[in-house]
Amino acid sequence: MPGKYERYATHNHSRRWAAWDYTQPAAYFVTICTHKHYCLFGDIFDGEMHINRFGQVATDEWHRSEKLRTEVHLDAFVVMPNHVHGIVVIAPPGADAPTNPRGYAVSHVATQRAASLPGTKRTNVDPKSLGAFIRAYKSAVTRRINQFRNTPGAPVWQPRYHDHIIRDEWSWHRIRRYIETNPARWADDMHYQPS
Repeated sequence: MPGKYERYATHNHSRRWAAWDYTQPAAYFVTICTHKHYCLFGDIFDGEMHINRFGQVATDEWHRSEKLRTEVHLDAFVVMPNHVHGIVVIAPPGADAPTNPRGYAVSHVATQRAASLPGTKRTNVDPKSLGAFIRAYKSAVTRRINQFRNTPGAPVWQPRYHDHIIRDEWSWHRIRRYIETNPARWADDMHYQPS
């Protein structure tokens, strides 16, 4: 299921769907991986994720994003040792946030490199888009972790991320279950790194 699509996040060319408006109301399954898949956020024991202080930063900043951005609504989320998975709904104030997104076209895409880099100036990334949300999230996590480590400018994330537009209720529930059970399947995960 979602795992087979995550491989796109490592491609060198863009798979961003040019015809899709990433500011319109839609739900996305998002995967963001750490730099070089380094296990930075904690460990999994007996099928449960035990986050460390860096994993707590990743968690806190994820949830803080919804409070800071009126267009962002969050659903299932998990921090894994070297990546995070979450469902993000982008819906501007006044619009109905999709909770049962029917009829959305399917897309399995990865962002353009510059759209994911903190501090990168891009004029074509809408401030209310999925890309702007991910960029701000990654930047906040990077800043706080590098303060803890006293490593200013050190990379925390891979430059890209993966997003999948959720097209219907069945997919939404399937992806939610995938996210919730991800720690129990860590040894089979494509991002698995033994501790």
